[in-house]
Amino acid sequence: MTINIKKCTLEDLRKLQEISYETFNETFKHQNSPENMKSYLERAFNLKQLEKELLNTSSQFFFVYFNNEVAGYLKVNINDAQSEEIGDESLEIERIYIKNNFQKHGLGKYLLNKAIEIAVESNKAKIWLGVWEKNENAISFYKKMGFVQTGVHSFYMGDEEQQDLIMTKTLI
Repeated sequence: MTINIKKCTLEDLRKLQEISYETFNETFKHQNSPENMKSYLERAFNLKQLEKELLNTSSQFFFVYFNNEVAGYLKVNINDAQSEEIGDESLEIERIYIKNNFQKHGLGKYLLNKAIEIAVESNKAKIWLGVWEKNENAISFYKKMGFVQTGVHSFYMGDEEQQDLIMTKTLI
């Protein structure tokens, strides 16, 4: 079993779009209407949007490979790329997804540790993320990894307003 991480570049744009669609669908399609899923996927993961995010120097994307196959990905933000004004001392994990058939291999922890490594290298005191209040598996995982709920914010899935829990882990 080989696990490794590769930073995404513009050459990875289509592969990033593919895994973004796949993992978001696997995670949320059973709890949301097809119309809202379609609306969100088209807005968040169109090639122009992903290219803009890849070119933002305050954001980074990484693929995690399991036995040389892309199994998931991570997106982290600092500074003004963060989706909430949490502060300059923080790094945001905006997206962390593992394909269903690769879960339970420690890959989420592997990506989370990569985010922590980036935060420490960037002299950030905290790492935070938003997680849908109904995503109990993810909430449980983050709690196990030392995150605590520090707030809530709205997340729009198509025309439906949902609540994300803001969870934070202090590093320093």
